[in-house]
Amino acid sequence: MINKEKWGEIIREFHERGIPDLIEREINIPKEVPLKRAVSIIGPRRSGKTYSMFQLIKNILKGTSIHQTIYINFERIDLEGVRSEDLINIVEVYYEIYPQNKNKKLWLFLDEIQNVNDWEKYVRTVLDAKDIQVFISGSSSKLLSKEIATSMRGRTLTYKILPFSFEDYLNVKRENIGKYPTSIEKAKILNKLKSYLEGGGYPEAIIYSKERDKILMDITETTIFRDVIERYKIRNIKLLKLLIKSLINSAAREFSIHKFYNFIRTTGIKASKTSLYNYVDALQDVFFIFPLRKFSYSYKEGEQSLPKIYVIDNGILTINGINENGRLIENFIFIELLRRGKEINYYKSADNKEVDFLIMDKKRVKQLIQVSFSLDDIKTKEREVKGLLSASKDLHCNNLMIITWNYEGEEKIKGKKIKFIPLWKWLLIKEA
Repeated sequence: MINKEKWGEIIREFHERGIPDLIEREINIPKEVPLKRAVSIIGPRRSGKTYSMFQLIKNILKGTSIHQTIYINFERIDLEGVRSEDLINIVEVYYEIYPQNKNKKLWLFLDEIQNVNDWEKYVRTVLDAKDIQVFISGSSSKLLSKEIATSMRGRTLTYKILPFSFEDYLNVKRENIGKYPTSIEKAKILNKLKSYLEGGGYPEAIIYSKERDKILMDITETTIFRDVIERYKIRNIKLLKLLIKSLINSAAREFSIHKFYNFIRTTGIKASKTSLYNYVDALQDVFFIFPLRKFSYSYKEGEQSLPKIYVIDNGILTINGINENGRLIENFIFIELLRRGKEINYYKSADNKEVDFLIMDKKRVKQLIQVSFSLDDIKTKEREVKGLLSASKDLHCNNLMIITWNYEGEEKIKGKKIKFIPLWKWLLIKEA
């Protein structure tokens, strides 16, 4: 049980310590939302959720005192085993410390809240109190899909925090690029983009770049053991590790659980397909992988299709030996589309012509995107173009784009206009 003295200590220490130095990033999370709704901030471990909370608090402090905010991180060792009933004392203790604030608005930040069983009961209770704005964060998509949908009954607004975008990366590296960059600036952009493409966007790995590989290995191990093995009580660790290795090796490619199951049987490892599906669900739940389904107007057909696998960060791919430019750029673009909140599928025609990304908007196919690091090889260009033209005809979509490393242009092929855009421009000039 967490007593009132501990809560008082945590609240006062936060107020006395203040907000740490921040690397400002574009988060687009409002500090003011309709009362009776919590703001949930979700995303993978160590992607910057805590510092996003601090950035929000910093914005709040432009119009009020830090004493009208409370920040609690539930990964503190001294809060291990905290129960939802222990949380009741937080606000009570706060008003005992600051009785003059009883009629003022309070912003309550609860970081890594998934570590508290039945946390949603407490949050619902606080939301019913007068003038308290609640922000919660967690490293599990359960905060979005399962727990909130069933327990919070629509009383949240959810925002996703992913590792640093390329714009965030340039900000860290103090590179300011104008709207019309010079040739020298373009060369700098491509140099930075190459480093980012290979090293990924985890904040720590960027800031402490000399220790990048160690940091990425630690993030991977912590995600696997703490977020997956402990949370889901997985016993067959050897099987889980083999599955993770196979998923990483399948980045930007289709992955078949059935084929993996048959492979496992040849090794003598005991496993069930149900366990494998559960493991994949768990890895998706903690934002480690993202299975992308094939587009179909039939929901059943889409769900039964083989998914393509994407991994949360390119740095995790490179430390596992994935260094093919084409796969790195495709995985990276998927994560960027996810960051932009796009509804994504891939497309494969009846004659197996493929389009990497199909963007939906209000149940309509809005855009078709191919990804190719280089189009120097004529066969590669023909393959990418044929995939787009076939999908354009099938889906009645004429917004066709091929993202490349550094080729730009526009071509009309068989009556269809195809836009070729360099990756850096697609990233930095979003309207393109």
